[in-house]
Amino acid sequence: MSQAKLPRIGFVGLGIMGKPMARNLIKAGYELIVYDVRADAIGELLKDGAQAGESPRDVSARCDVLITMLPDSADVTAVYTGPNGAFEELRAGWLIIDMSSIAPRVSRELAERALGRGAQMLDAPVSGGDKGAIAGTLSIMVGGSDPDVQRALPILQALGKTIVHCGGPGAGQVVKLANQVVVAGVIEAVAEGLVLASKAGVDPERVVQVLQGGLAATKVLEMRSENMLTGRFDPGFRIRLHLKDLKNAMELAREAGVVLPATAEIEQLMTAALIAGRADYDHSGLITVIEDLAHFQVRRA
Repeated sequence: MSQAKLPRIGFVGLGIMGKPMARNLIKAGYELIVYDVRADAIGELLKDGAQAGESPRDVSARCDVLITMLPDSADVTAVYTGPNGAFEELRAGWLIIDMSSIAPRVSRELAERALGRGAQMLDAPVSGGDKGAIAGTLSIMVGGSDPDVQRALPILQALGKTIVHCGGPGAGQVVKLANQVVVAGVIEAVAEGLVLASKAGVDPERVVQVLQGGLAATKVLEMRSENMLTGRFDPGFRIRLHLKDLKNAMELAREAGVVLPATAEIEQLMTAALIAGRADYDHSGLITVIEDLAHFQVRRA
């Protein structure tokens, strides 16, 4: 397909995940119009060949497909329905892809509103962290109608390697919450194991080596053990955002009539990290709460 036939994409939200995702779309040949509340983030993308938008509404008016990658339900709602919001440009045939991780009910409400004006909206949250966003290897879970998913597929393929149509509107968000429940559980379990073995006198690097060679092998160890071993928690995915996802998971659990006892406990541990001033640590920084409880630190000398 020639570049002239590619849809013009608007991209709102240029954070840790959004910025590399936008860059991958530019690399794939798409013309991009970008917006973020931080002018410096926009400036970085302009150097890569993007055009600047003045507001979500301005971006929306100038694009064929709008992608949003934002922190929370309130941010997404504001970008779409607030002053100078994207929905001021709702029109028939317009495709919207929200790749944020938000409450499923919010995704369903926004999709219904878009459909009322003839636009199509997908929820397409991702997993894979900043490294997956940079490499273009994200796992993308999509909610929406099959024709709309097929229309979006070439765009999503520029961003991820595993793309699964999970069901109707909101289904992608449901699967993302399930993903976040599992990831949080694994991070917490790894943290407990490392603190236990380390305080009992075993080199934590050897613990990681053994775990990765057996049934306990996990992507968390592969991608985040270095953080835990060094005590450097520069964010790939911030604790405050994972805590937001767990709160949304607990809300969904109440709606669906499901009990999530371990998730409830981990939500409290992440809340403890937030109270301790670690909200912007990478979520692997959850280990610091287990360390606090043990009065011991797992750190490479």
